[in-house]
Amino acid sequence: MGEHRYEVEVTWSGATTGYRDYTRDHELHADGRPPIAATSDPKFRGDKTRWNPEQLLVASLSDCHMLWYLHLCAEAGIVVTNYHDTAEGIMDDVRFQQVTLRPRVTIRQPEMTERAAALHTEAHKKCFIANSVNFPVAHEPTIIVAD
Repeated sequence: MGEHRYEVEVTWSGATTGYRDYTRDHELHADGRPPIAATSDPKFRGDKTRWNPEQLLVASLSDCHMLWYLHLCAEAGIVVTNYHDTAEGIMDDVRFQQVTLRPRVTIRQPEMTERAAALHTEAHKKCFIANSVNFPVAHEPTIIVAD
């Protein structure tokens, strides 16, 4: 597939006059996209109304998995009508220990339930982000058949 490049800009302004005195608020930018209001985790003096890097990492894992999963379902002829993940990352003082994805997937065909569940394993193998981290990414999928 070749090399792919991803460029982002991080902008911050203020004055680091003391640890408690400077703002952790900043913006993430990528060409042609709306900025993301970011900060540090509230435990490290960040604003709880903005995204922090830890949340963005968990979101990236969840998002990448979902996109691969939907791709694989489309190829397999499985009609997905809803996908909702409540992902959770666990971190100690130094690094992430694990991320758990809990996707709830609604499909149309009851006969495809087993295959739909199995495709989560394949999606995990293909996820670029999951292949790039050094901690386990677990999956606890639930498959629901639409009425």
